[in-house]
Parts: sequence; C-alpha cells; structure tokens
Amino acid sequence: MAKQTFITKEGLEKIKKELDGLKNVKRKEIAERIQEAKELGDLSENAEYAEAKNEQAFIEGRILEIESLLKQVTVIKEKKKSSGVVEVGSKIKIKEDKETKEYVIVGSNEADPNQGRISNLSPLGQAFIGKKIGDVIEIKVPQGTKRFEIIAIS
Repeated sequence: MAKQTFITKEGLEKIKKELDGLKNVKRKEIAERIQEAKELGDLSENAEYAEAKNEQAFIEGRILEIESLLKQVTVIKEKKKSSGVVEVGSKIKIKEDKETKEYVIVGSNEADPNQGRISNLSPLGQAFIGKKIGDVIEIKVPQGTKRFEIIAIS
C-alpha cells in the first residue's frame, strides 16, 4: 500500500509543470541527442551517446517517480479558520528560548527548513502535529534538548 503524501496546491502545480517539461521537452531533446550521437558512428566508444543514454535513464526515472507521487498525493486544503490544532498545512509561530520563529507544516516533497517549511514526517514536524497553542514540546537533539512553545496557529 502506498503511503499518503501531502502537498500544497502550489506544490502540485510545480510538480505537474516539471512532469510536463520532462515529457514534452526533455524527452525530445534527449532523443535528438541520441540520434545525433548514433550518426557519429561507433557507439562503443561514443561518449556523447553514453552520456545521452544516461541522461535519458535519469529523466525516465524522474518521470516514473513523479507519476507515482501523483497517484498518492493529497492536496492540503486551505482553511479559512484554524482548527486550533497543528496539522499539515498549519502555519505556526513558536517560541524557542527567547526567539520567535514561524514555520509551515508541509509534506516531505515541499520541505525547506531554510524557508521555514518543515516536513510533517520530520522529527520536529511530527512533534508539532496535534499540539495546541500553549503546548510545550521538548525534542532531543545532539546538543541536548530543545524546548518549543506554540504561541500561534493559523
């Protein structure tokens, strides 16, 4: 059974655009490169041919990966009002020590911790899921224990 993957509407559009580009642009480009390399003669010592075939394999693998992802994806619905509980799609404000930070809980394919987008499957994301404003979460990290307090959910 395939696991459920969460994604935002924007993330879904981005993935579909990538798939379209791979199928309709990259495939044709690679086919042309392979044909040109074949015309150069001996394929056993043809570096252009080998490189094009490797790229073709990579592109076909990525197409299969995206198509598989699209079969198991659940689009995160935008909510007009917060349920008061952290869930996938929630934007949270937390207090860590004396510093305030904001995060959005997203599916693993859209995670980007540097941009404040935390995967629901990460230890931090999992710790926040199901929590409410005022809840304090403690997470063990290599440097010790980090303590977070949820101060807002939207």
